[in-house]
Amino acid sequence: MVDAYEHKVGPRSGARVIAHAWTDPAYKQRLLANGPAALAEFGYGGTHGEDTLVVENTPRVHNLVVCTLCSCYPWPLLGLPPVWYKSAPYRSRAVIDPRGVLREFGLVLADDVEVRVWDSTAELRYLVLPERPAGTEQLSEEALAALITRDAMIGVAKVASPQKGARL
Repeated sequence: MVDAYEHKVGPRSGARVIAHAWTDPAYKQRLLANGPAALAEFGYGGTHGEDTLVVENTPRVHNLVVCTLCSCYPWPLLGLPPVWYKSAPYRSRAVIDPRGVLREFGLVLADDVEVRVWDSTAELRYLVLPERPAGTEQLSEEALAALITRDAMIGVAKVASPQKGARL
């Protein structure tokens, strides 16, 4: 089971969902309005995934996910949680000093960007719909999914634009 979540499921499941939302505006609306139903369209749900709220990053709002009590996490979408996500320092500091935590991950946001922290629980998980990077308009869903990282879907990173000349 660990091998499946680490190598077969992993964050690729969530990345497929995000890439589809970027390329299909109607799906994006469904995903934001009713995460569980939209995720079920991809066959995702069940244990640790049935109640997932999707929150969207925009140029003015950046979302960050944490579980302050333990490590509630959308396993079917993101695979195994990273060690830092379960650590006490991340769990406490993400709420107290979210911008400081983001800086430690290398993400510096402008002062006019609102940071919203979402606290996962046993009943409700969160998935960040990251901003689509500029210059990706001609990429296929598969190529877009390859750009999307687990960290971007937790909110500690942004999705990087593809490297110039890279083959996707």
